[in-house]
Amino acid sequence: MADNLSEALKTLKLSSADGASDSVEGCLDCLLKALAHNNVETSEKIQEMGVLAMMPALLSAQNSCTPKVANIIAEVAKNEFMRSPCVEAGLIPPLVQLLNCKDQEILLQTGRALGNICYDSHSLQAQLISMGVIPTLVRLLGVHSQNTALTEMCLIAFGNLAELESSKEQFASTNIAEELVRLFRKQAEHEKKEMIFEVLAPLAENDVIKLQLVDAGLVECLLEVVAQTVDSDREEDVAQLKTSSDLMVLLLLGDESMQKLFEGGKGSVFQRVLSWVPSNNHQLQLAGALAIANFARNDGNCIHMVDTGIVQKLLELLDRHVEEGNVTVQHAALSALRNLAIPVVNKSKMLLAGVSDVVLKFLKSEMPPVQFKLLGTLRMLIDTQADAAEQLGTNAKLVERLVEWCEAKDHAGVMGESNRLLSALIRHSKSKDVVRTVIQGGGVKHLVTMATSEHMIMQNEALVALGLIAALDLDCAEKDFVGANLVQVLHKLLTDEHSAPEIKYNSMILICSVMGSEPLHKEVQSLAFIDVVSNLRSHENKTVAHQASLTEQRLTAQS
Repeated sequence: MADNLSEALKTLKLSSADGASDSVEGCLDCLLKALAHNNVETSEKIQEMGVLAMMPALLSAQNSCTPKVANIIAEVAKNEFMRSPCVEAGLIPPLVQLLNCKDQEILLQTGRALGNICYDSHSLQAQLISMGVIPTLVRLLGVHSQNTALTEMCLIAFGNLAELESSKEQFASTNIAEELVRLFRKQAEHEKKEMIFEVLAPLAENDVIKLQLVDAGLVECLLEVVAQTVDSDREEDVAQLKTSSDLMVLLLLGDESMQKLFEGGKGSVFQRVLSWVPSNNHQLQLAGALAIANFARNDGNCIHMVDTGIVQKLLELLDRHVEEGNVTVQHAALSALRNLAIPVVNKSKMLLAGVSDVVLKFLKSEMPPVQFKLLGTLRMLIDTQADAAEQLGTNAKLVERLVEWCEAKDHAGVMGESNRLLSALIRHSKSKDVVRTVIQGGGVKHLVTMATSEHMIMQNEALVALGLIAALDLDCAEKDFVGANLVQVLHKLLTDEHSAPEIKYNSMILICSVMGSEPLHKEVQSLAFIDVVSNLRSHENKTVAHQASLTEQRLTAQS
């Protein structure tokens, strides 16, 4: 074999590249045979003998040898060590050129060769994209959709190229959506559908393509797959159900595609997805809840959904998952409720429906994602709702759990949301009972820490809550204020040139509120606040300057 191979390689080097001489064809057959027998060794030999350098000319000749030459390149490029030599030998441009020919065997081998050379290399795949292979391959898929091998080659190529961000714009300018949906409708086999799914998922991350896929009828295909697989236990059906419902949710992430499918809340797709929520299938429950969360991305949709009773469906779903529940379903249902609670008109309706009671059942959850969504949902619900804020704010169990989560150093999101909810309970209730519950629960020190947050909105929320604590129950809070170094924190906020005007304003209001406490008053005097405030009288923000004058007068009167 080795001798034959060496002879073949020598002959090939000597043969002229033009015309498909029999000797060239015989040599190519010998190489393919050798590669089939021992690919690695043969590839090394081809590399040593410098045969790759002849390949561009052989490819450009376009004759009966061409598919064999492309096949040899495809086989050689299965080896990682051969990929750079293939690029250096200049094989990519003539291979790309061959994608325009009509011969299906040449197309297939060319596609394989390019795929293997560029395998796992983003830079080479990006080079192919810039050479315009995407529109060419999409066209091939349309023309040769009867050829299974070619179709698969195109799908594999799309799957690889679609991972690159630079490909999305090019794909969006072709009719890839129509071609893939047409192909999907024809497929009966699970494996073929999976191949198409693997292309659809990365493409559907692009909003323009999302809309194209919706227009091409992908949603109807997905709903059909769900209907066919929902009651099956077969592994491949379970996989298809998951992929279809996940893809459905992904399509709803685009604003235009989502609104198109919502159809004012009357869309058949919207109705079908709603019916997933009460199903007994966890995957469909999850997808249904995520879909509602995605539909609930503007006030109009949210108001319509609350008025048509969707909240009840979500609450029933959550109730089914309280004990030993599915964490992803809990998280998705809470996300949907949080979004639905954003419009002001929905809050009281949702509170009347008992949302806060059901949400509180998850207080015992140890899963940070669920904790995070639970906190966000309650915070949205009580915004501007004084009675609800008072009811929740006097719930010692809730406040105790919030204080515990305010120390969740490993979960910044949970920690931030707990602080914000603690502050919101005070700000929206303005209730002495709530203030007392927070003080007794040990929440004051966390609000003082929150005032030093890097996020201005959180600083502000903390200062307003602390101001209400000082105004409503200074005696009770005094010890905690001293222990948490409140006065020093305020001094730092007022002297820091990076503090926003609102922060300076609310810090001065708070200074005035704590003056009625002897130990705090002493601290204010010892830190020479009068000088700090006096400097702020010339602040460029008129409201800050005015408050500085008032604060200075107050401090002077009480010094």
